[in-house]
Amino acid sequence: MAKLYSENSIKNSKHLEPKEETINFLLNYSKALNVINCNKMKFEALLN
Repeated sequence: MAKLYSENSIKNSKHLEPKEETINFLLNYSKALNVINCNKMKFEALLN
């Protein structure tokens, strides 16, 4: 598996930046997500 990756691909991966749309989507999702603890169970509710 290690042979699939070269040093060049690892060096180029440092310049990856997410799109602003992606950041906004994740922030809005995390704001809308509500986790409810009930006894030993967890319920996730998306409040949109």
